[in-house]
Amino acid sequence: MEPTNRDEKFMTAALDEAKKAYLIGEVPIGAVIVKDNQIIGRGHNLREHLHDGVAHAEILAIEEACRYLRSWRLIDCELYVTIEPCLMCSGAIINSRISRVVYGARDPKAGAARSLYQVLEDSRLNHRVTVSEGILQTACSQIMKKFFKAARKRKKQK
Repeated sequence: MEPTNRDEKFMTAALDEAKKAYLIGEVPIGAVIVKDNQIIGRGHNLREHLHDGVAHAEILAIEEACRYLRSWRLIDCELYVTIEPCLMCSGAIINSRISRVVYGARDPKAGAARSLYQVLEDSRLNHRVTVSEGILQTACSQIMKKFFKAARKRKKQK
């Protein structure tokens, strides 16, 4: 599926979520879930604040969308996330039946959509997800680079 201006609009919303994470010292990844051209779930990383290893942006957005729809099935929903989903999040995406994932930048160390694994499109699974990548890629990778550069600087100063 080719990227659209609509994709940029919703990726911008995901970037806004990533900025919220950045401002509170969390790894700046943001996600939104869209159904019928409306955002029904939002999330940004909160692992440090919640002391919860599964408090990834995608998981939090999925939980909010499920509450909104009052269903675990997110059929005909799209997830926009600034960084390629990890294995855990990819599993949650598949299990919640999300139709399409759009992400900004690849994650060469943990990406499970294209970088290390191609879980979302694996024909052996009972549900496959359409994947689009590279939407606002520069902005999505820049906020991560800025965050980790500052983290390395803080570590060096200690």
